[in-house]
Amino acid sequence: MGVSLTINGRRVTVPEGTTILEAARLAGIKIPTLCHHPDLTNVGACRMCVVSVEGARGLQTACTTPVAEGMVVDTESAEAREARRFVLTMLLTDHPNDCMTCEVNGECELQDLVYDYGVEWPDHTGARHTYVDEDPNPFIAIDLEKCILCGRCVRACAEIQCRDVWNFGYRGFETRLIAGAAQQLLEAGCESCGQCVAYCPVGALYDKMSIGQGRLSQVTRVRTTCTYCGVGCQLELNVRDNRIVRVTSFRDAPVNGLSLCVKGRYGYDFVHHPDRLTKPRVRRYLLDGSPRPADGRGEWVEVDWDTALDITARKLREIRDTYGADAIGFLSSAKCTNEENYLLQKLARQVIGTNNIDHCARL
Repeated sequence: MGVSLTINGRRVTVPEGTTILEAARLAGIKIPTLCHHPDLTNVGACRMCVVSVEGARGLQTACTTPVAEGMVVDTESAEAREARRFVLTMLLTDHPNDCMTCEVNGECELQDLVYDYGVEWPDHTGARHTYVDEDPNPFIAIDLEKCILCGRCVRACAEIQCRDVWNFGYRGFETRLIAGAAQQLLEAGCESCGQCVAYCPVGALYDKMSIGQGRLSQVTRVRTTCTYCGVGCQLELNVRDNRIVRVTSFRDAPVNGLSLCVKGRYGYDFVHHPDRLTKPRVRRYLLDGSPRPADGRGEWVEVDWDTALDITARKLREIRDTYGADAIGFLSSAKCTNEENYLLQKLARQVIGTNNIDHCARL
């Protein structure tokens, strides 16, 4: 059943139970947010989405207030805009003024809102937080001086990753983000998936391996598929000077959304490892037809893929014809897709003629 309301003078009809924020976005009307994210539950913590509702007492948080029949909403009232400017000013009084060197300069939601609302950096002589990142985990850098206590990392870890590693500790001015019972990340059960980094709107949580490697304006993002398993997660390679400097996720990825595992997000350094093979190799005796060396091995020689595959096919045929099809076994991999594993078993059963096929995930 639909509910009709008026937002900024525009008549809007939305499903019952829709929030003001959702209704506005369906109508193409922008309401600023910091603690809100479409993937997470709404908590109304940041107060950036406050709007004026006719007949209501005070400003209402658009992300938690459901629409009602005949409701009249003004998202850009003077009172709402001034409240947002006040919130941004208060955040800046205890936020480091280091945008010039910050890793997320150019993709920081707080920075964008300060720009949109023309908020100047306040002169502040009051108390400020001073935190040092002493967590030894190898993947996630923690800068609590930049944390705005929006809780997005807490909800992402609990609601999407189901690990409940992050939470808030202490009270009042001393409230801060903590892992577990104020423990180190790995002690608190962190899987190093980087989900919290993906949902952080500022630079409080960042990929440790990528610090100093390049910011948004310096990298090219290339969408591709993760190679670690057959799930098919999509990710973005952040490339600078022809080197991968970071892996990020994106919300419209059809399989995984913003989620990636520790291997998909942080296991990219093998790409540029000096020991990585970039061309197939075969033993020289297989290439030139010379007798097999006494040690059964011989020298490795780089060849093209056609040559390597031709030698493989020839040796498989020789073994099958000499010793029978059951002298050959096939081992599939979880790093392949279901379709690739299906084709491998079809090669084993229909081409070679054996049922000797197994899968590494079963071992």
